[in-house]
Amino acid sequence: MSNAKVMIVDDALFMRTILGTILRDKGYTVAAEAASGIETMKKLHACDPDIIFLDIILPDANGIQLLDFIHKMKPQAKVILCSAIGQEAIVKKGLDLGARFYVQKPFSPEKIAEALESLGE
Repeated sequence: MSNAKVMIVDDALFMRTILGTILRDKGYTVAAEAASGIETMKKLHACDPDIIFLDIILPDANGIQLLDFIHKMKPQAKVILCSAIGQEAIVKKGLDLGARFYVQKPFSPEKIAEALESLGE
């Protein structure tokens, strides 16, 4: 169990719901959810997340650009990238820019646990 606050950024409601359920079952607090880059920017400061699950393809933002914004606003936040198959180059760039882990969609509770363990959670 963890006291870490998590923010989930994904444009698909069902993905936010599934991930939120997995995280809550593991004792995490889902402090905020966002479906777009703009919504993420608006909520980031108020929710002060420890961990951010970040979809790299959003309707109004490139996840890599958003990662840069997150690091400037909340440098202590640990970012886990999420994406479907076929985004290898973007994922590599995100990891090079400071994301801590990558989870491929669709993901399992075990893969989320592995991502959290990689953060020391």
